Amino acid sequence: MALAVAVYALSPIDLIPDFIPVIGYLDDLIIVQLGILLAVRLIPAEILAEHRFAASEAPERSASRTVAIVIVATGSAWRWSHSASRCAISGTGVAQLVWRRPNDTA
Repeated sequence: MALAVAVYALSPIDLIPDFIPVIGYLDDLIIVQLGILLAVRLIPAEILAEHRFAASEAPERSASRTVAIVIVATGSAWRWSHSASRCAISGTGVAQLVWRRPNDTA
């Protein structure tokens, strides 16, 4: 389940395309969160308790948080720029899918 959630989150294929305002990103938010919740519920309680205890005993590592923030920020920026490079607003104010390279002018 965790692998399926990761594949969906990283896949460029969505149930609702991202160029649709608000709803395009909302489906990602809902599906990924529900998938993570389901994956955690599928983990047996004794294994989850064992690993939570081991994590609480581990020393605090701020570098791992910094690396996680950098990875998430980079991935989000890449995905946003990738979506923005394909979506253009027409004169009528309607978003249209336009296939062009990011360096092309609108």
